[in-house]
Amino acid sequence: MKGSEAIARILKQEGVDFMGIIPMNTLEEAAAVAGIRPMIFRQERVGVNMADGYGRVTNGRGTGVFSMQAGPGAENAFAGVAQAYADSVPILLLPASARRDRAGVHPTFSPSESYRQVTKWSDQINLVERVPEMMRRAFTQLRMGRPGPVLLEVPSDIMRAEVPETALKYVPVARRRAAGDPQDVKEAVRMLLAARRPVIHAGQGVLYAEAWDELREFAELTETPVMTSMAGKSAFSEDHPLALGTRSGSTTGMVAHFLTEADLVLGIGCSFTDVHFGAEMLASKVLVHCTNEVDDINKDYSVGHA
Repeated sequence: MKGSEAIARILKQEGVDFMGIIPMNTLEEAAAVAGIRPMIFRQERVGVNMADGYGRVTNGRGTGVFSMQAGPGAENAFAGVAQAYADSVPILLLPASARRDRAGVHPTFSPSESYRQVTKWSDQINLVERVPEMMRRAFTQLRMGRPGPVLLEVPSDIMRAEVPETALKYVPVARRRAAGDPQDVKEAVRMLLAARRPVIHAGQGVLYAEAWDELREFAELTETPVMTSMAGKSAFSEDHPLALGTRSGSTTGMVAHFLTEADLVLGIGCSFTDVHFGAEMLASKVLVHCTNEVDDINKDYSVGHA
């Protein structure tokens, strides 16, 4: 079995039933044989946007996959990948690259190096025997922690090389979730209940966790008004009596009023990132932060509790 066939078989085991491509890097042929529908695009960014959209509408349950040619094909996808990275969208990128004996020879393009700043994880399959290992690592990054684009570069000679039968064992990656320390959770609730004018700030993480019902129940139990980030829009129904709307540079009167008056903001599944289209005033509030990404805690604002 060739490297491309082994990758396609693993994708099928992981539940992938279609993938975006711009021919050719040989993976599209192997994917079609494995029962994965190849969807051909005319421009790489558009193909990445398809994978991005699929990840969003399935709340990360489905895996958007995009594969591109070596060289210019891999280069042209950059803008779409950067957008997915900024918005924390899980997609799997499988760019081809030049043969390994051409590494470092101008103008050979290395996707795994060049995309490192706009991906959650970026690496290369450097030995055909490592195909299962590297695919397992890629899917682990896709399904755990904060979502984001994951890139696994496949040199063209790896695509064509024969994979030893002893290296073909693969077990699909199970999704795992981290949980807050019970004492930290209790303290967060205590702070919320002690606040006079608290506000909940719900982010995209509520959507990926599919926790909108729990958010509504929590807001109703504590009688706390809820605003959402732009990426978290629809995590809380905007016709609910406690809904304030979406927090952004252009926002609702309710968000402006309640955020101005708030003495505590409880962020759930959000990053609390200071961006030009976000609302101001968070720096003057007591912030309680519930997130699965340690890098977001105390990033732009000093957090009272996390």
